[in-house]
Amino acid sequence: MKKNPTLFEAIVPLLILIGLIVFNVNYTFGDDALSGANQMALLFGSVAAALIGWNLGFKWDDLLKGITKSIHSAMPSVLILLLIGSLAGTWLISGVTPAMIYYGLDVLNPKIFLFAACLICIMVSLATGSSWTTVATVGVALMGIGSALGVNEAITAGAIISGAYFGDKMSPLSDTTNLAPAMAGTDLFTHIKYMTFTTFPSIIITLIIFLIIGFSYDKPIDNSIILDLKTAIGSKFNISPFLFLVPIGVIAMIVFKVKPIPAIFCGALLGAFFAVGFQPDIIEEIRNEGGYFVNSYMAVIDAMTTDVSIAIDNPIAADLLSSGGMSGMLNTIWLILCAMIFGGVMETVGLLQRLTRAMMSFVNSTWSLVSTTSLSCIIMNFTASDQYISLVVPGRMFADAYKEKGLAPENLSRTLEDSGTVTSVLCPWNTCNAYHAKMLGFVENPWAFIPFCFFNIISPIMTILFAVFAIKIKKLVKAQ
Repeated sequence: MKKNPTLFEAIVPLLILIGLIVFNVNYTFGDDALSGANQMALLFGSVAAALIGWNLGFKWDDLLKGITKSIHSAMPSVLILLLIGSLAGTWLISGVTPAMIYYGLDVLNPKIFLFAACLICIMVSLATGSSWTTVATVGVALMGIGSALGVNEAITAGAIISGAYFGDKMSPLSDTTNLAPAMAGTDLFTHIKYMTFTTFPSIIITLIIFLIIGFSYDKPIDNSIILDLKTAIGSKFNISPFLFLVPIGVIAMIVFKVKPIPAIFCGALLGAFFAVGFQPDIIEEIRNEGGYFVNSYMAVIDAMTTDVSIAIDNPIAADLLSSGGMSGMLNTIWLILCAMIFGGVMETVGLLQRLTRAMMSFVNSTWSLVSTTSLSCIIMNFTASDQYISLVVPGRMFADAYKEKGLAPENLSRTLEDSGTVTSVLCPWNTCNAYHAKMLGFVENPWAFIPFCFFNIISPIMTILFAVFAIKIKKLVKAQ
């Protein structure tokens, strides 16, 4: 007979995970901890949770079913990750990403750059419904522009991620925006409408902060650096406004409700076709073993699957003009799989639920219920290492509590997104942080950009403040 876990049993795997990660980062592997050590920490935490489950009466088949279910839920993310790797590769060799950098250098300057970068990512992520796609495309280009302008890279990443998560949270095309109301028991557009009350103040404050940072920037612009970078890019690529048809095409597909996976794959293929048509010299540089058709095919496959770099004298451009393709995503996928194993065992044995229930003892008012829900979402992001679990488990656990308090379900769905979706990137071993660190060049130091993700930090604070002051807290309508 299966027994319920105690609070101590629920905490043990978490303590083991956090202890190992702290040891890995601070005493042994340092910046290289995400290349395997932290994945093993997740597995050791999974073993601890499994042993506790075995002691509670769970069999291996129960645990395996939970692990399989958890990994299965992450498969769309894994596929997107692989396809974005291929998209990044073809957008590099086609000149799309270089063109974004090239033209961006003409219109941006340090004083408005952070504000503009955040705003651009807001628009793109609203259209695509994906922070991942936004970061992998315009985010990568904006990192290059910011570097050329001499803006701190960690602050640039914070602006990009802040904007990307606003759109991810508010877009009806986003998976988390659909998942949160489903868990809470409300409909999609009621959920989005209710989120505007907390989300718009959060993003306005964020934009003001980036504007202040920009205008306090007093480092003189070295125009020679920008000119050298533009000259280097222009010497290697045929830069043309027509290249923007590729990202416009991807955004259009998703706006017209093409699912993200086929849309991203089509984007990668569009990049491949534009590479063949616009960049014959790049094709020949990557592969020069036969006729142009053979070289084109091999160069495109290389760009989609493996490491590709463009030889260039300019050191800044050299850092920008490289891509790992699908293979460059494998380490991040490894982390995701280990995180889902940990989350699967923890949820199957009931340890995640036990942690959440313990927090209900602090609930005696509306604001304390919202605060407890918010804290639970954050804890899930730091323990289960995945934003989906941070929405699903608290959503399941607190749905009845909101009804008992006479609160409409959109209060819960809003809190889930304000505290679950956006805080996932604030945890260095969370799948979202691992992804964004990979795409923006912070694999060796995934903590660096966290303090500058102002929107992600402000959002849970804003939802709690609204509850404390009883602002826009909708009550259940009693049936007549």
